[in-house]
Amino acid sequence: MKPVHVHRLGGAAAVALAAGLLAAPTATAADPGPVVLGMTASPQPGHASTGERTDACDEATDPGWVGRTIGGPTLRAQITGDAARFGVWDRTTGAEQPVFTGEAQAVAQHASVAVPGLQDGHSYAWHAWALKSGEASAPSVDCHFKVDTTSPAAVISSPDFPASGAGGTATKYAGQKGTFVLNGTDPAPAGGEASGVACFRYGFGTLGVGDCTSSDAVKPDATGTLTVNLKVLNWGTNNLNVQVVDEAGNVGQASYSFYAPSNPKPPTTLGDVDGDGVADTLLPDAQGNLQSFGVNAGDTTPNAVIAANRAPSDGSWAQFQVAHRGWAKSHAPSSDDLFVHQPGDAYLYQYRNFDYGSFTQSWTGAVRSDRCLNDAGAAAPCPVDYASDWSKADQLVALGPVAGGFAPSLLTLEDGNLWLHAGGDFSFGAQKVRKLTTSGAWAGYDLIAPGPDAAGDLALWARERATGVLHAYPIPKKADGTFDFSALADPASGVVATGFTTAAYPTLGSSGDGDGDGKPDLWAVTADRHLVTFSGWTGPKDLGVLK
Repeated sequence: MKPVHVHRLGGAAAVALAAGLLAAPTATAADPGPVVLGMTASPQPGHASTGERTDACDEATDPGWVGRTIGGPTLRAQITGDAARFGVWDRTTGAEQPVFTGEAQAVAQHASVAVPGLQDGHSYAWHAWALKSGEASAPSVDCHFKVDTTSPAAVISSPDFPASGAGGTATKYAGQKGTFVLNGTDPAPAGGEASGVACFRYGFGTLGVGDCTSSDAVKPDATGTLTVNLKVLNWGTNNLNVQVVDEAGNVGQASYSFYAPSNPKPPTTLGDVDGDGVADTLLPDAQGNLQSFGVNAGDTTPNAVIAANRAPSDGSWAQFQVAHRGWAKSHAPSSDDLFVHQPGDAYLYQYRNFDYGSFTQSWTGAVRSDRCLNDAGAAAPCPVDYASDWSKADQLVALGPVAGGFAPSLLTLEDGNLWLHAGGDFSFGAQKVRKLTTSGAWAGYDLIAPGPDAAGDLALWARERATGVLHAYPIPKKADGTFDFSALADPASGVVATGFTTAAYPTLGSSGDGDGDGKPDLWAVTADRHLVTFSGWTGPKDLGVLK
């Protein structure tokens, strides 16, 4: 076969040929001859920061980048004919230099060739001819791409947590946020161009497969630098792992090892999950993740998210009741453990808080105790209606410590009555159980545990579902350190507000004092998923829509 003479078509003629409107010069009306119908490169050139892909088959579109590949990119042409011929030109210096010519037989009107040996940092143009029985079409329009085969690099530093072995002393503790600076570089080769840093992905655990379109990818500033504030979850040696991606999709890896000392005076705030000294509200998002909001939050931006796949089952927290106020003595930090239960389930899940609210370690079972107390607080046989598992618990709230210290106590609603579980480690069934009511009249109420006030007195609030009436029942602390639960005898008493209907507020709760007046405050989620906070139970403030 004779070599094909290299020439270009421009303007309307090139566009018409690309659309199949012009045939090769030797074609007849009856037989249009071979034609190039379409072209693309694989991997398709693009810009990683935006996810945009383009073959740039004109002179106006910014060419995309091709990263490191085995054997070079593959050029593909859709044709009418038996085969295709491809030509590639280096346009880096402005003067086009031919660097490749190759032919391939067509299968189902498609032909392709791999182009090895392209140079890092160079710009290229290419086009194709369709071949049929020794006849060649006119050349197609030019398509364009650039090549970057060098992985970017990242240098990590922190003013708060010096790198291990570099000297210096940490200025923050484990459980606190520290500043980390990620400096990305994508050096250009001699005589060529680099694609530039497109994004970073980072985390203290193993980074999975992802790119700049992943939800955890973050773009740097114009200098390739990204500054992030991250909570350090463990005391001792930590490793921050970083992936840096350039516009061609090449990935560089970096790791930063540092030591985080434990806090000698950690905050001890009941209701605090993430160790920042502020009580937290936990609510699921639309994807089943568990969001954490400080009780003093001004909007619905979560300060932490516990992934849906850490829920006990079904990959979602949405169907579970989550209670927290207090923690076991056997672990640090001093932040709330979680008690998680699905109504009707025999199992109560206990999540020990070893890592400032991330709950990366597995849950354990909370053992149902058979150690019962009578109303006088003395050991007694368990009532005949006491269940051996948690299946009767329709509702579950964390009342607040009733046996001293910070050990959690749970209040359950079972068969219309209230049961108190407190005074021992739930993991071993060491807590003691007391039946607080016997009337069975609590079945139509939603329980709300506001936690202790500034004086250390407890309370229980409840919403009557049929009417939207809100009740408050004091549980004062007595001189001997025990609590008086007598106000819980009649759920119809203690009316404090109206209008909290299930239609307006499907979910009600309290995480403690949000406005700083020393008294617990109510929060609510509306039917359209707005988070509303109150001062006590008045003065509603809409914080916005939950995710």
